[in-house]
Amino acid sequence: MRNRFLYTLLLGLALTACSDHEQAEQTPVSAGDTEIRFPADVTAGELIIKFKPEMTEILDRALTRAARNGGVSTRSGIPSTDEILDILGGYHFERIFPADAKNEERTRAAGLHLWYLVKFDKDTDLKEAAQRISQLGEISKVQGNSHIKRAYKTDAHRVYVNESALQRHAATRTGRASATFTDPGLIYQWHYNNTGTYDFENQNPLNNGAVEGCDVGCYEAWKKCTGDPSIIVAVLDEGVMLTHPDLKDNIWVNEGEEFNAGKDADNNGYVDDKHGYNFVENSGNITWSSEYDTGHGTHVAGTIAAMNGNEVGVCGIAGGNGTPGSGVKIMACQVFAGDAGVTLTAEAKAIKYAADNGAVILQCSWGYNSADANIAEGFSPGPATQKEWETTYPLEKEALDYFIHNAGSPNGVIEGGLAIFAAGNEYAGIPAYPGAYSKCVTVSSTAADFTPASYTNYGVEIDICAPGGDTEYYAAIGKESPEFWEENGPYAGSILSTMMKNGTPAYGYMDGTSMACPHVSGVAALGLSYAVKLRRHFKASEFIGLLKESVKPVDTWYGGGKKKTYYRNHTSPGASPAQLELSKYIGKMGTGVANAALLLNNIEGNGTEMKVPNVYVAENTTSTTNLAYYFVDGEKLTYTCTSSDANIAKVTVVNGTLMEVTGIATGTARITVKPSVGMEQTIVVTVRKKANDNGWL
Repeated sequence: MRNRFLYTLLLGLALTACSDHEQAEQTPVSAGDTEIRFPADVTAGELIIKFKPEMTEILDRALTRAARNGGVSTRSGIPSTDEILDILGGYHFERIFPADAKNEERTRAAGLHLWYLVKFDKDTDLKEAAQRISQLGEISKVQGNSHIKRAYKTDAHRVYVNESALQRHAATRTGRASATFTDPGLIYQWHYNNTGTYDFENQNPLNNGAVEGCDVGCYEAWKKCTGDPSIIVAVLDEGVMLTHPDLKDNIWVNEGEEFNAGKDADNNGYVDDKHGYNFVENSGNITWSSEYDTGHGTHVAGTIAAMNGNEVGVCGIAGGNGTPGSGVKIMACQVFAGDAGVTLTAEAKAIKYAADNGAVILQCSWGYNSADANIAEGFSPGPATQKEWETTYPLEKEALDYFIHNAGSPNGVIEGGLAIFAAGNEYAGIPAYPGAYSKCVTVSSTAADFTPASYTNYGVEIDICAPGGDTEYYAAIGKESPEFWEENGPYAGSILSTMMKNGTPAYGYMDGTSMACPHVSGVAALGLSYAVKLRRHFKASEFIGLLKESVKPVDTWYGGGKKKTYYRNHTSPGASPAQLELSKYIGKMGTGVANAALLLNNIEGNGTEMKVPNVYVAENTTSTTNLAYYFVDGEKLTYTCTSSDANIAKVTVVNGTLMEVTGIATGTARITVKPSVGMEQTIVVTVRKKANDNGWL
């Protein structure tokens, strides 16, 4: 999203798709480093440190003591570290990632249990403190704990649309291709089905207008699939408006928690996280109505999962078939609230939380500025290379790696997670990190005619592109957006989605790579929903490959010396034109425009059949598996299950599809699962005296 008179979110770790931020570089240090740099906004009296694996046992003892004392600790139990903390006036020593028995084994395998936040006297020189700690032999990394801040104008003009206006304008529109759904805003969502006939107002005689087919292919894709509630997308952004009538039935629900109960009922380390977590305020209360909230998170969520077929508002790419709750689920991982943003430690927690609580897609319309951001225009350049980013933000990298490797399931639709990032809006020839990380999916933005959006970052690191709107290309010079909507309807080739205004439900237009990014997240979510329907399993890297193949190419639009004229600062009557040389973008906008219909076609025949998972069960307890999830049309089938050794494990089928395995004695047995239609499968049952006995504490 961009910050002209529309939303432009420019974030410090910022809604990258929208950036004009103040993010300065920070360089972590490892043992032996002597030169330490910190950003201007680094938190005084705080350092993030990572211990070496050899310190695990000692740290565990300190963690156990802290648990007995209400979770509060001041020392590590390592004499040399504690000596330094004494000198620095240390008063807080906390493991960054909460202990969660369900996920502790893989947390430790990833080394995330070794990251700690230490707090000490705020008057202490931070560089000196970091140098002292970095010299310790038990420490592998040290970095500052910056605050993530927005640096965009929260009082900028916004294009709001209420439900009555959508209904009124929709009634006057004719000539659009027939749609699957009758939601009134759908005909204005050209980014889902571009007929080439959209009459965007234009004061630029050289633009191509809307070009048929420059969209993400929703209408064709919806003939096969509209979403599946088992697919969870974590939106790391401002708080999503959970009560929005076009979103409320597609919000993720943590069944183990209750609002305001004041306890961690599911023992995942977070209290009252019913629909996600507010990492800004360290609370289960997701917020969206603070003075400086812009609605960005709600807009992003709507593109992915606004409810389809409810005859209200707009549609989401994977918003379901009209039955409440039939779309993919949005998990709110709030990293911005009001005028505040999270620290780097809280950002890392949000990423890990998403993986540990079932999300398979990480929707991230934020990031650092690109290295080519123009300092003269107020942009503060970010990391230039992957190595520089990895060295500067090691905690962030490790958290992303954890999500990418650990989200999903070997027995689910996807093994691993998809981290999808906006490329940034600095008109720069390199995308922003962490999106430019080779393991992430980086999204650039197009206008409605396949040309690059005037503001989009581009480069060889870009993976894919999607419609993001381009008011600098289409909008009238010097004309304010609210007036245009009331007079003409669809606004200047921008992106329509769910919004909120003064804390109440609304709809609105935004543009930026922040808006292109959720189109790719939505297409990916719809593709995984279709894979659920077909009972196909993919590794994350394999699915990303299909996603990047399932595109409409763009390079053919950029040759032959073509140029694109646009108007920066177009809301000013005296705005002057600028030009893009389109040949510079060849090979630098990703493989092409993401297309849901092509992705669903490519899912057919790819991947592998889902497999019933092996079972681990304690003696005299029962484990239940819903077999319907692992066979095509599984809810309609009947199943015969037999155990190779009933003295170790007994098996029965109840309620048609539920396989109940009861542990009798320690040992292993095999169970054969034979559906009434399809191939039988054999799984291994391991019976132990105790279940989940990992011995880590």
